[in-house]
Amino acid sequence: MSAKNGAAAEQLAAVWLQRQGLKLLTANYRCRFGEIDLVMLDGKQTVFVEVRLRGNDAFGGAAASITRAKQQKLTRAAEHYLMLHGLTSCRFDAVLLDELSADKIVWLKNAFDA
Repeated sequence: MSAKNGAAAEQLAAVWLQRQGLKLLTANYRCRFGEIDLVMLDGKQTVFVEVRLRGNDAFGGAAASITRAKQQKLTRAAEHYLMLHGLTSCRFDAVLLDELSADKIVWLKNAFDA
């Protein structure tokens, strides 16, 4: 996936999630531990969202690309964000796309546990 497609997928996911009632806090949060695509608020809960766009299922599709190692990096980056902002409660969601279309979005709430 190109950086341009990745950015387009993240933008599409952010807009779609906002239409579902979430509030965007920040996009592309970066720290020394890694990057989080979207940080959002669902009610009072902080939600860290990993956006995955996969053009084919040759390697298991978008969901399979969120490996245990990737989950650990996301968890460390999320812990950094929570500590920086004095927060404690969060969840990890994933937005999966096979193409750049809002009709094709799959939203996995609580995609994995930290």
